[in-house]
Amino acid sequence: MSDERTTRHVLGISGGKDSAALAVHLRDRLPEMEYFFCDTGAELPETYEYLSRLEGVLGKPIARLNASRDFDHWLEVYQGTLPSPNMRWCTKNLKIKPLEEWIGDDPAVSYVAIRADENRLGYISTKPNITAVFPFREDGIDREGVNRILDEAGIGLPAYYEWRTRSGCYFCFFQRKHEWVGLADRHPDLFQKAIEYEDKVRYQATAMQGRDYTWSQGESLNDLLARREEIEQRHQLAMERAARRIKPNRPLLEVLSDALDEDDDEAGCVVCHV
Repeated sequence: MSDERTTRHVLGISGGKDSAALAVHLRDRLPEMEYFFCDTGAELPETYEYLSRLEGVLGKPIARLNASRDFDHWLEVYQGTLPSPNMRWCTKNLKIKPLEEWIGDDPAVSYVAIRADENRLGYISTKPNITAVFPFREDGIDREGVNRILDEAGIGLPAYYEWRTRSGCYFCFFQRKHEWVGLADRHPDLFQKAIEYEDKVRYQATAMQGRDYTWSQGESLNDLLARREEIEQRHQLAMERAARRIKPNRPLLEVLSDALDEDDDEAGCVVCHV
């Protein structure tokens, strides 16, 4: 009896514009495509709303991959150490593992939404049955092309792009200072939950190691919010400088992204933010 299996075609949706645009771009070319979203349970409300809109455009559901154990479980496993750019245990356990378990041993092609104007790689599995391809690079689609695809599809951008340029958990450590202020203004309940995580791990870390862990490197969220006037003033000046650097009539999102990069130009996690 033959053990040959049909190759699966899969595309991860992060909740950001690039992966959404790639899904639309390939919708009619690969009707057998399987779309998935690794749901950490800590996503922004705007992300869930955008996924629902995208499903309407795609005409099929986006599979929600839920990790068998949630963020709180892994926080205990890592002894109260919050994830950080140097220890991305959240990405490994809440994004990558659920994906690889979902695919299993099936042969699969994973479509990654890295644009033609980007010099980086998305998540490429080390499993031999998963092959990564980059359609935007092959088709020469850049940032402008992504925006055009979303506009023509009538879906536009996720609402969080008004104040934040990356998708991901509401407490993502890749957020810039001004984005934390934006979270406090738009979702004070989630901001408070992020503070509660800091308080919890601060107590544990002090008791065990004498170390202090925070979401935003260098200060607690309470200290950050106490500086909101300074942060907002710096952001406004950065926006004005970015507007002068960028060509006229460019989308506000590009100005915002350029301004926020002055605060922190470290690239976000490519698994969560594509």
